[in-house]
Amino acid sequence: ALGKGSDLEKAFATAALVYNNYADPEGKLSKAETKSLLQTQFWHFIQGQENKPKYQEIISSLDEESENKIDFEDFMILLVSLTLMSDLLQEIKNVKTTK
Repeated sequence: ALGKGSDLEKAFATAALVYNNYADPEGKLSKAETKSLLQTQFWHFIQGQENKPKYQEIISSLDEESENKIDFEDFMILLVSLTLMSDLLQEIKNVKTTK
């Protein structure tokens, strides 16, 4: 659908597709499923973050026993939060493009 979309549009479309592939028929993820998705699909961003208090807070909230499920909006907030604290983000910022 976004064959001619911008790189940013394609990135968000990919995030939505990955989320939808893991989500239940109601379009939501359990906290355990969310944690698994992040650990398998977002590994390079969360690698090395284990000792950061904010990371521990996010992961702890996913470990809590709760009937509450994560919707796409909350999932995207998690992705942004994890990206902002990631060491990989600084490496990405240091890359100079030739565009």
